Amino acid sequence: MTSLRVLDCEDIAWFRADPEMPSAARGAAATLARRIGLEGHRASEVALAVTEAATNLQRHATDGALLLRVLRTPDRAGVEFVTVDTGPGIADVEAALADGTSTAGTLGIGLGAVARLADVFDIHSVPGRGTVIAAQFWARGAVAETAGPAGPEPSVASGLTRPISGETTCGDAWAVRVDPGTDHDPRSGATPSGSSPEPAILVMLCDGLGHGPMAALAGEAAVKAFRGSTARHPEGLLRDIHTALRGTRGGAVAVARIEPGTQRLLYCGIGNVSGVLLGPDSRNGLLSAPGIVGQQMRSLRTFELPLKPGGALVMHSDGLTERWKADDVPGLLRHTPAVMAGQLLREAGVRRDDAGIVVVKGAW
Repeated sequence: MTSLRVLDCEDIAWFRADPEMPSAARGAAATLARRIGLEGHRASEVALAVTEAATNLQRHATDGALLLRVLRTPDRAGVEFVTVDTGPGIADVEAALADGTSTAGTLGIGLGAVARLADVFDIHSVPGRGTVIAAQFWARGAVAETAGPAGPEPSVASGLTRPISGETTCGDAWAVRVDPGTDHDPRSGATPSGSSPEPAILVMLCDGLGHGPMAALAGEAAVKAFRGSTARHPEGLLRDIHTALRGTRGGAVAVARIEPGTQRLLYCGIGNVSGVLLGPDSRNGLLSAPGIVGQQMRSLRTFELPLKPGGALVMHSDGLTERWKADDVPGLLRHTPAVMAGQLLREAGVRRDDAGIVVVKGAW
């Protein structure tokens, strides 16, 4: 079975492409790298890579932004940046990553050097539409201790949240955790004959009602309840989140359980959260019931679908339209969850609402 590696994620700041962006992003990246304990030379490499990416955005994107954030395992922390841009795209990504290739006006290190500095790097570009890059930086030697023969393994889940224009806090929130396994069927509570504990992935997306600080409080409460709950079934998790959101604005919430061993997905949602199970040649929408978690939540219903090899689960708020098509982003399923989330945010995100998306891929 594929390793179910997930990382806790803490967004620090979005930087919009403008003349001040490279300097601001560089300073923030250097400070963040030092704050989480990366040594001086490694912190400088993080700042250099972020500056190259930010300068490319500022000079070439029609509209672009860079997200800086912290990734955590139980005993380590790293820095990740994600760039999302609308623009001309890159016609030949392989050539852009070649040694000595750098766009005019950057530091001259080129995307290839950024890729080598990063412990995990992924880029996907659609000519005429835009480019997404995700890069992770950990302490030297930290990744080598846990890497497989093919190098560092990316997390099987990642997501992005972006506040509505004019706000600095976002009411959308997501979280993922691993259920280490249970002898009981999470739907019925029964113990099937001959069963054995198998790990599963639990994923939650919350869209706090409205936007701004009060919506963000609802999102934070949902994440805290999801992480602290002992429930393993989506319905049980939703009930715990419902209790935690009382006294807040409430929100739309969906919870999924992915079982690689049994090759099935369990999904339960309340409110306007969209769920899509993508396959190489298929797209299955996942239904949510009307209501507001924390206020009005009627009977819950869990849907079950088989998992198809090479597929991905996508969950997003109504800050992304439902009109996106995977076919409009060729090669989407070949990329990491972070880059997939970035491409779909670029493709379908709207500025008049908070936006949140989480993608799970590579676990089955």
